[in-house]
Amino acid sequence: MGEMTTIPVTKDTREILKALGKKGETYDQILRRLVSQVRWVEFVERQYAKLEDRTRFVPLEEIE
Repeated sequence: MGEMTTIPVTKDTREILKALGKKGETYDQILRRLVSQVRWVEFVERQYAKLEDRTRFVPLEEIE
């Protein structure tokens, strides 16, 4: 495990993190899991945006 630091959060935020955590999960693990999920969602949203830009695609019928 890397060097530890302290991040000040409100008690409400700490309670939210606790509620989102799984049994035995540290705050570091909870935050890493949440960041990973956000990155995945952002990746998927970028892929959908590419698909919505239909001008970049050629219909299969037009390919010879």
